[in-house]
Amino acid sequence: MTKPDDLLPEGLEDKLPREAEAITRAMRTSLDVLWSHGYDRVRPPLIEFEKSLAGRMDGVQPRRMFRFVDPVSLRTLALRSDITPQIGRIAATSMAGTPRPLRLAYCGETAQIKADQLAPARERIQLGAELIGADTVAAASEVVSLAIETLSAAGLTGISVDFTLPDLVDTLAEKALPLAPDQVDAVRRELDMKDAGGLKAAGGDAYLPLLYATGPLSDALEKLCAIDAGGALSSRIKALEAIAEGVGSVARATLDPTERHGFEYQSWFGFTLYADGIRGALGRGGTYKVGGSEEPATGFTLYVDQMIKARRQSDTSAFVYLAKGHDATKAAELRTEGYRTLAQISDGEDPAALGCTHQLIGGVLTVL
Repeated sequence: MTKPDDLLPEGLEDKLPREAEAITRAMRTSLDVLWSHGYDRVRPPLIEFEKSLAGRMDGVQPRRMFRFVDPVSLRTLALRSDITPQIGRIAATSMAGTPRPLRLAYCGETAQIKADQLAPARERIQLGAELIGADTVAAASEVVSLAIETLSAAGLTGISVDFTLPDLVDTLAEKALPLAPDQVDAVRRELDMKDAGGLKAAGGDAYLPLLYATGPLSDALEKLCAIDAGGALSSRIKALEAIAEGVGSVARATLDPTERHGFEYQSWFGFTLYADGIRGALGRGGTYKVGGSEEPATGFTLYVDQMIKARRQSDTSAFVYLAKGHDATKAAELRTEGYRTLAQISDGEDPAALGCTHQLIGGVLTVL
């Protein structure tokens, strides 16, 4: 019988066996890919001082974190809502003397007080990689390619990557398409909303062509070239072309140069990852500065809970029922070959009802 206190808070849920197993497999496969490319895994704590979590990255919002007072230090602690700032702290402190570029990987739980309407989960498993000490096209290319390879290895198909230029308005507003300081936020907001009328009303007529420089990368770059604003975007366009060349045919590449949702601390380059069968983004990445040290970095974050939604999770591996008196040596051999085994405990058990596909009686393996 379920009692009221047994119900979970909004946005939280149990991961039952099949889903938990799928998440574990995706995590293991993804981390193996990162490790094979030289990214060493670190495991920061779930809780830190609030100021540390909020101070390492621009755009991190403490109001979205669960906060409480540490009874030992009497300082405010916070439950992490994003692991990337913690990687920045590690790079700037414990690993400050490690040769650059520094490649780190991570995977762990995050939580936030309030989730987005389109992504109602308040707890997520965040997995990612950070390349610290480099802010170049080569670094961005490596990170984008690695993110795509990680998703592919985890079983995702039809992968697409949507590029963006998070600081585009700030760059153009300085000289090429000048804006008064009080206009910048309004123009950025209307571009986010894709509102041509609102953009005109905000004094951003010159920025209207940016609304249409979207879509498949080659077409969007042509439109972006046409509004290059006296060469102000030429280096960005060349960089995007080089990064896209690294993507090749393994993923679809698109561009939305003014997209800023989810890019609170990224600088000149950002990207969002999608795949067939999944509603919404699988993850994001881009370039940024580590707060405190101001060291450049490029990285990506994936949400493992999202990654498994498109996969049909049916365990096709053989599940062997070990009848009483079975050959223990044979059972051990089966496990080393990748079989799962389930030992008989009581008389009258039904192997099929327990999910078994085979049974081992003595030393003989048979199909149920």
